Amino acid sequence: MREYSVPATVRVSDEENLVDAVYDNVASHGAEVAYRRRGANGVWTDLTAAQFADGVTAAAQGLIAAGVAAGDRVALLSRTRYEWTLLDYAILAAGAVTVPIYETSSAEQIKWILSDSGAVAVIVESDKHRGLVDGVRDELGELTRIWQIEPHAGEPGAIEQLGLLGSDTPADEVHARRKAVRADDLATLIYTSGTTGRPKGCELTHRNVVSEVRTVADVFPELLTPGGSVLLFLPLAHVFGKVIQCGALYTRTVIGHTADVSDLLGDLAVFKPTFLLAVPRVFEKVYNGARQKAHGDGKGKIFDAAAETAIAWSAAQDTGGAGIALKAKHALFDKLVYGKLRAAVGGNVVAAVSGSAPLGERLGHFFRGIGLPVLEGYGLTETTAGITVNTLASQRVGSVGRPVPGHAVRIAEDGEIMLKGPIVFRGYWKNDTATGEAIEDGWFHSGDIGELDDAGFLTITGRKKELIVTAGGKNVAPAVLEDRLRAHPLVSQCMVVGDAQPFIGALVTIDAEALPGWLERAGRPAGTSVADLVDDPALREEIGKAVADANLAVSRAEQIREFRILPVDFTEDGGEMTPTLKVKRAVVAKNFADDIASIYAGTRQPA
Repeated sequence: MREYSVPATVRVSDEENLVDAVYDNVASHGAEVAYRRRGANGVWTDLTAAQFADGVTAAAQGLIAAGVAAGDRVALLSRTRYEWTLLDYAILAAGAVTVPIYETSSAEQIKWILSDSGAVAVIVESDKHRGLVDGVRDELGELTRIWQIEPHAGEPGAIEQLGLLGSDTPADEVHARRKAVRADDLATLIYTSGTTGRPKGCELTHRNVVSEVRTVADVFPELLTPGGSVLLFLPLAHVFGKVIQCGALYTRTVIGHTADVSDLLGDLAVFKPTFLLAVPRVFEKVYNGARQKAHGDGKGKIFDAAAETAIAWSAAQDTGGAGIALKAKHALFDKLVYGKLRAAVGGNVVAAVSGSAPLGERLGHFFRGIGLPVLEGYGLTETTAGITVNTLASQRVGSVGRPVPGHAVRIAEDGEIMLKGPIVFRGYWKNDTATGEAIEDGWFHSGDIGELDDAGFLTITGRKKELIVTAGGKNVAPAVLEDRLRAHPLVSQCMVVGDAQPFIGALVTIDAEALPGWLERAGRPAGTSVADLVDDPALREEIGKAVADANLAVSRAEQIREFRILPVDFTEDGGEMTPTLKVKRAVVAKNFADDIASIYAGTRQPA
């Protein structure tokens, strides 16, 4: 058993809560820009801290007038947008509890969360979302009110409606409500995204979130800072996005929102954030897109040389620094390649933070080498987002960093990661059995497997429930292979299989954006679908090279010996992906059972 802890650098008093920051900002920096909001014409408009606080108060007055009581649960079902943030704080200012719901949720998921949480009201974004709620409303006896952010049936939007509704409610009542909220009161009830089983509600208190916010601000002084800016595009229903939203407000980092990630690079180029947060798939697409474009323009050799130089330069930083020759090559490629890549995300990004899944050591070194360090962290909904993190001052590429101040990590005898500290949740909503199984003597059982080095850096090697045990008794952690495979430009998603089988196999999906370039290079007709290519010798050879590269990371017994290219990608709509782009292994195994069976049917020689 190994354990590593870091002394606390912040504290939260019993009478503090999340909403304090809204009004503290007004008292001392009310005229400063707090948000930039994009209008329908695409133009970004500045909003001050005072304007934001006024909006929060007005919406909270409406909630109180509508009968929302202290401690009531109010659900929020919307994409990432300014109104989400304002309404989240308005719910808290009214003394209530925010229950976020992913905007991609099905009617069945929405019904479960609204029913299990006992929500008395729900704020939806659109007619589509309203229809989903209306379809299950008869089964939700406690749900009394629905408001819609976008105008509906000639009615004004939710914020205007709440403003009108609360016009006779004194602002002093809002302030009395918010000041009565204590640190250990429930702030938000976030339901796990549910890669397996029915989602459970994680109870996060004001102390949990404020502790996380202050700790993150302490370890990221270069990122969350007055004068800095962040463009939020991850789902705010996820704890990662929620914490950055609250951390940016607390540190007076200017916030922008975008729900449409189809033109994310265009939005970043205009907004020019100094701080970026994303999941690994975003960084994989940035790299793969740049590489594909370079090869398409006949500059593939230059890009590949630049990439290898960036990786080598970054790796050298951990062993005394680059030599003269490597420094010269790095400086040359900075002018030819790296500067353009930094400009693609706005040109002002100091660093990025990545969570939710592993990025992979190779891409970690690549991005640090081009001057865009991606700081990986680790956490769960149950730990109010990040409980370990790399920082600019202390980074070990390939790891998820060290425990944040005031927290501890322990590796149990079976390799499970156990976590302790003030950001660990207090339990699962109405589920004492699950809470008792998850928390033991103050230590949270994460379900993840990892390693802890002498300096306190944590490396994730897999999940206990995802460990594959082959017929020969070999334990295989699929994450190592999958991370390496996804680094190939043509690979969108993959899932390693082989439980109780004689060898390890893999399901691979093809990236739709990278496919046209490959078709041209391979001499295949433009527009050919993946479904027509699953047995194409050239495509199998290309994916086979990616598999061979991934196999270099593991022992022979753990190597992938056969794979199948699937005709379709894993999607959230298909049920194979969570909203934060984690693969639902059980769903994939069910949906593609025939493909998995064929791997072991002896229909083709191992790759």
